[in-house]
Amino acid sequence: MTKAVSIEKALEGRPVLKGRTPFTAPDEFGPVFATLADTGKTGVFAGSFEGESAWERHRNGDELVQILGGHATVSVLTEEGRVELEMSAGMLTIVPQGCWHKFNAPNGVTVMTMTPQPTDHSTSDLPSKDE
Repeated sequence: MTKAVSIEKALEGRPVLKGRTPFTAPDEFGPVFATLADTGKTGVFAGSFEGESAWERHRNGDELVQILGGHATVSVLTEEGRVELEMSAGMLTIVPQGCWHKFNAPNGVTVMTMTPQPTDHSTSDLPSKDE
C-alpha cells in the first residue's frame, strides 16, 4: 500500500538508546527504532542512540543511511580499505552491498536507514569478508 509516513510522529515518545556498545542486546532496540516501511526485502527504520554499534553488513543490497539529527562517524570497510564518513543532520550515504560498517555517535544521533534484510552482525574489531 502506498502511504505517507511522518517520521517525527513515528519517533515521538521513543527513547534514546544511551550507552550503546557492540554488545548491546538486540531486545534493547525494540522500543528505540521505529519501522517506517517494510517491503518484505527491505525495511525503513528510524531511531536515536548514543554510543557505538556492532559491525553489520547486508548481503542482499545497498543500505541507504540518512542522518536526521546529531552526528555520527560511519565506518565502512570497502574493497579499497576503511572509509570514515563524518556525517551530520541532512547528510546521507549509500553503504555498498556486503560491506561491513558501523556507527559511532558518542554525543547522539538520529538516523533513518533503508536496510535490506537480513542483517549480519559482528562484534569483532575488524570483521573479514568471510565472517
